[in-house]
Amino acid sequence: MSSSRFFSWAFKAYLVIFFAYLFLPLLIMAAATFNESRFPTVTPWTGTTLRWFSALWADGGMWDSLANSLLVAVGVLCLALPIGVASALFLTTVDGRGKSFIYALILSPLLTPGVIIGISTLIFWRDWGVNGGIALTVIAQSAFIAAYVMLMVAARLQRFDRTLERAALDLGASQWQVFRRILLPYLRPAILSAAVLAFLQSLENYNTTLFVAGYDTTLTVYIASKVRTGLTPAVNALALVMIVFTVGLAVIYELKRRREAARRIA
Repeated sequence: MSSSRFFSWAFKAYLVIFFAYLFLPLLIMAAATFNESRFPTVTPWTGTTLRWFSALWADGGMWDSLANSLLVAVGVLCLALPIGVASALFLTTVDGRGKSFIYALILSPLLTPGVIIGISTLIFWRDWGVNGGIALTVIAQSAFIAAYVMLMVAARLQRFDRTLERAALDLGASQWQVFRRILLPYLRPAILSAAVLAFLQSLENYNTTLFVAGYDTTLTVYIASKVRTGLTPAVNALALVMIVFTVGLAVIYELKRRREAARRIA
């Protein structure tokens, strides 16, 4: 066997292993949703059932925690997105030695354990009368999620032609007009991607949220508590519904994008 053929087979084997590593747990999780067993497992298979979807519908605590998670995620978007965009714009205007320090300062929350962010946020805001809840969860999560937004927007800004701004200013445009009509349309793909990432990061966060949520339990904290008290396949049913919903949105977006691309070509 030639070396090129060997590497071709090795690459294909790697892809198979890689995608199996990614999707096999999801398939097992989905299959466990339909198992009669009260434990989320596929072995032994005690029978096929749909009752865990009914159990999911009847679990008021899970729906309340999901609503709290969605509310926190929306709040994080409203707070972290403008902070991250403003930080990226600010970094592009800073020159000299201070730029590296400011860049490291903005990124430092990403290197800080979530437990430390949660505890420090709780201690700091407790002196201001905020002892936990959705508002404090939004603040704590935004402390590090804003850094993700900054990185994505800054990467887009590095390819921006600054002469467009100077030309618009020379032609009499104000700074707001330049931002709204030139810079913002250019940054829109990065901002939308950062918004999706921030939303998902907020939904799945556990370490930070655990210390600041208080009595407003989020979905990740609720599921973690169910692991200790007795987890049922109703959680699998919720995960399956979320996966189907997410994949459906991705398919709709891709079909819409291809339709628009075909329309532009035509």
